[in-house]
Amino acid sequence: MAALEATLVIGDLLGERANVEIHSTRQDFVYRPHSVGMPFGTAVKTYDLPALAGRCGAEFHPDNIMSVDDSARLATTFHGTSIPYDHLLFAAGASRRWPISGATTFWGIGEAADIEEIIGRFKTGRIRRAAFTMPSVGDWSLPMYELALLTDAELSRAGVADYELTVVTPEDRPLQLFGTHVGDAVASLLDRRGIEVIAGAHPTSFEGGRLQVAPDASLEFDEVISLPRIEAQAAGGFIHDSGGFIRIDEHCRALHCERTYAAGDITSFPVKQGGIAAQQADVAAEAIAAELGVPIAPSPFDPILRGVLWTGHEPLYLQHRLAGEDDGGSVVSTDPPWDGGGDKIVARRLTSFLAEVDAEHDLELRH
Repeated sequence: MAALEATLVIGDLLGERANVEIHSTRQDFVYRPHSVGMPFGTAVKTYDLPALAGRCGAEFHPDNIMSVDDSARLATTFHGTSIPYDHLLFAAGASRRWPISGATTFWGIGEAADIEEIIGRFKTGRIRRAAFTMPSVGDWSLPMYELALLTDAELSRAGVADYELTVVTPEDRPLQLFGTHVGDAVASLLDRRGIEVIAGAHPTSFEGGRLQVAPDASLEFDEVISLPRIEAQAAGGFIHDSGGFIRIDEHCRALHCERTYAAGDITSFPVKQGGIAAQQADVAAEAIAAELGVPIAPSPFDPILRGVLWTGHEPLYLQHRLAGEDDGGSVVSTDPPWDGGGDKIVARRLTSFLAEVDAEHDLELRH
């Protein structure tokens, strides 16, 4: 997501003066934010990545960059190929790992069957209590609440009367990253829907129908569904934090580097979310363009967290300026408080770009 967004912004700012390459072993670009709806019948959009890259004006190469040498302006791929560059944006993402032993992990893409099977067991009366959880406070928690709300809506529509759903979260309150205003609104929604929230609980294992949580508690459930744990992928030539994530400055330049940048989940910024990755890509693209002579003052990274909470009924649109000291910038509404529509990921260029691709595809299908 960050790579495509940066390519589009650099194209806007530099035009044909920049030759952009995208290096990735993936051949597809999957719109992962929609994966939370897959167990409930939502289709996930998948795009041909080389075709998208070409449409963005970039040359696509099917190989991953594994390390960089900023002083030599040289990148090395997984297969050992050396690639010279003038500027580089590293947007390799992060790995998803098993979080809690014994729990069902919701991995997202391609993993709807496990959740569908659990919902089927609710409908046939084989289970009646389930928990939704995640491994740590810093993780992107929105899908956890969506899974609980969408499951509740599905069971209600199916006429299932005897069931209990619980969110067990290490957060101090629901959707903690969005501030108290949003958290209180979502807590109220969960309460109205009969979904219990147990906050400040760090899950450790699920065995024999008991979910163990720190500091010292054991909770009884028939099933536990967890989001995965996010871990950094190894990357050479960067300064990392204790978790292996790349440290960046206010313009998303990798520390101790001059022309090498990083964006997205691989960075040390604690919030791992597509909209944040796109904002980092914008910041890096502006800094690169300024270094190449475009007369702009590149903006520093000033993250605004935006999210669309699927509830099984009317979606809620959430927004919060992360750098603020209070909730003055927090918004929760039934209409998008931002420009560009109400899709899951809000990006300066990528949102409208994908909308154009979708519209052309729909037109082709009609003809």
